[in-house]
Amino acid sequence: MSTTSGAVWGRAEQQDFRSRVRGTLLGAAVGDALGAPVDGLGPEEIRQLHGPDGVVDLAPAFGRRGAVTHHTQLTLFTVDGLIRAQVRRDTGAWHPPTDLHRAYLRWAATQRDWGPDLRRKDDGWLAREEWLYARREPTRPLLMGLGDERMGTLDDPKNPAADGPEPTARSAPFGLLVGWEPQLVAQLAVECAAQTHGHPVAYLSAGAYAVTVHALARGEEMDGAVQRALALLAARPGHELVSEALQRALGAVRQGLPGPARVAELVGEGRAPGVLSAAVYCALVAEDVRHGLRLAVNQGGPAAPTAALTGGLLGALHGETALPPAWLAELEGRPTILEIADDFAMEMTQGPALHNPAGASPGWLARYPRGGQVLS
Repeated sequence: MSTTSGAVWGRAEQQDFRSRVRGTLLGAAVGDALGAPVDGLGPEEIRQLHGPDGVVDLAPAFGRRGAVTHHTQLTLFTVDGLIRAQVRRDTGAWHPPTDLHRAYLRWAATQRDWGPDLRRKDDGWLAREEWLYARREPTRPLLMGLGDERMGTLDDPKNPAADGPEPTARSAPFGLLVGWEPQLVAQLAVECAAQTHGHPVAYLSAGAYAVTVHALARGEEMDGAVQRALALLAARPGHELVSEALQRALGAVRQGLPGPARVAELVGEGRAPGVLSAAVYCALVAEDVRHGLRLAVNQGGPAAPTAALTGGLLGALHGETALPPAWLAELEGRPTILEIADDFAMEMTQGPALHNPAGASPGWLARYPRGGQVLS
């Protein structure tokens, strides 16, 4: 597959890529929605509320079935930022972490404002989607990290002690940059994670997850994708806890029938490496997407991020047609997710036809403005 700038994609390649993009984003959102009603509950509480088998179907959260959390919201703004970075490249202003930071600040505005501010012409279409203005339990590191316009960097990260899974749960889109080399994918995910979570285990988990999705989106199998992540991690200072977590996931596959207790053991205290480990395990042992996501949510603890990561992996591996249609039918924001997924696929495969240094489609620039303003 040739994916360098200006390269021509075949029709079958474009269709496969679009299916994996849709599968990744929809899979992550469905996992998020399945886990939202039981996020933070213990295994016994889950069984008391949902029966002896735990969660087997979408259940109400935030007043409706299929509701997503801040993980999905931020994932969509990650996609928006990546498209905007590509569009701005024509201007010579090529610094994707800055474009991602601006996208995350647009998300932060949705958590403060009652609804879209149409006076902010540079916001683009995603920030005008009213359903995204619901506050879905964003964590303190997210709100603090994006509470002002200073961008956290690896040298000067925001929230240096924050080690939760939130940046990992928004990092699947980095893996969909299939034309990039894996080490560049990892670097971008790591730099953007440090904008809210400065502990090495948090940003390295985000990088490892992005590289795993990247390998899957390029057609590799789960085991090989995890091995690629491990190989790249080995060169990173402070990688040991994340590498050990991935190795535990691989080892757990050989330890008998999968069940919630084994997933809970991998999750541990709910730090980023544990959630990543559990999600990788669920994807490795999944008989199908439904089975993998149910495993991810019934362990107790951080059900929403664990299932979101699992869904992203399985969606990248199998494409959108593997996802349960009944769950997709009730998924909050599905039209928006599909719209931005298809925009991303079109940008990555046909970007030069949409914009180039000599000119651009006015409609595309209205959707993804080149302007740098974020907040009024």
